[in-house]
Amino acid sequence: MRRISIFGATGSIGQSTIDLIRRDREAYRVVALTGGGNIARLAQDAKDLNAGIAVTAYEDRLPELRDALAGTGIEAAAGDQALIEVADREADWIMSAIVGAAGLAPGLHALRHGTTLALANKESLVTAGPMLMETAQAHGARILPVDSEHSAVFQALVGEKPAEVERVIITASGGPFRDWSLERLESATLEQACKHPSWDMGQRITIDSASMFNKALEIIETKEYFGFAPEQIEVLVHPGSYVHALVGFRDGALMAHLGAPDMRHAIGYALHWPERRELPVERLDLARVGQLRFEAPDEIRFPALRLAREVMATGGLAGAVFNAAKEAALDLFIARKIGFPDMARLVERVLTEMSAGVSLRGNGLSLETILEADKEARARVFARQAA
Repeated sequence: MRRISIFGATGSIGQSTIDLIRRDREAYRVVALTGGGNIARLAQDAKDLNAGIAVTAYEDRLPELRDALAGTGIEAAAGDQALIEVADREADWIMSAIVGAAGLAPGLHALRHGTTLALANKESLVTAGPMLMETAQAHGARILPVDSEHSAVFQALVGEKPAEVERVIITASGGPFRDWSLERLESATLEQACKHPSWDMGQRITIDSASMFNKALEIIETKEYFGFAPEQIEVLVHPGSYVHALVGFRDGALMAHLGAPDMRHAIGYALHWPERRELPVERLDLARVGQLRFEAPDEIRFPALRLAREVMATGGLAGAVFNAAKEAALDLFIARKIGFPDMARLVERVLTEMSAGVSLRGNGLSLETILEADKEARARVFARQAA
């Protein structure tokens, strides 16, 4: 039996992963499941899958988790240190789907054991791309991309030489505000930002899609994972969400990856790689789709895309600052303390301030310097909002 762990099991990616595991239960032994505040879901999944241990990120919820697992023989634990400890447990394949920078440390620990890491936590590559890739290489580990766009690029590159790639195009649905004017965006509400037209995702990533901060992170992720130059990476708005990415070669050919908008495509590919196996997903009917529509993104209405290119040009700790400021600004929007466009304004302001005050290039990335930059960026966002 293949030993697997799922970090972020109660989120949308984690639940889709569990759906695939349940369909072939005898093939897997579940070492660990981790989650956040949805204790009932975490405990039920741990019992259904007979996991070795269940971990909640919140220490104050540990008694509730223990009660839910009483009599099952399944361990219960909580907090950041517990997440590190389960990352150190032997596993053949780990899904890294913890939302935000919190997924970085567990992912690094898992890679040090030579594990295959299915990476849905794009923030790890944005904040510490070089360190993550170097750790994998040093320990004989493998990182497989789970974002639909990066899985699509990965698949399009099978059998191809990276040196022959001319450009990479990742697509964006445009979210619920694709056609909104700047003036109308000023009054966009939390409820409106949470209504994605194509994908069924968690609250935070759905809002990030609406602001295109999600796509901004994916631009940086493309650079860090595949090693392409920033100028080779393009974004196209594709409202249908059928084409996930395209790879252009020096002979002018474009290789496109298409599929219905279902994250089980990318998860299943990473789970079964290097094989392809049958997946319970919709088969795309192109005659029914009829047309594939594309348009250029508007970086005036969605400045996150421009900020991502500035981050790549700066390098160093800029990714950690960008991501932390984005997460803090998102917290404020969800709490209804700032407006929708204020998120990008706060992120840009903090990036400018920290670029002027200290060198974001630093003296080399380390987990400590990344966490320090993360903490400072968050504090600046909250301070700016309160001013």
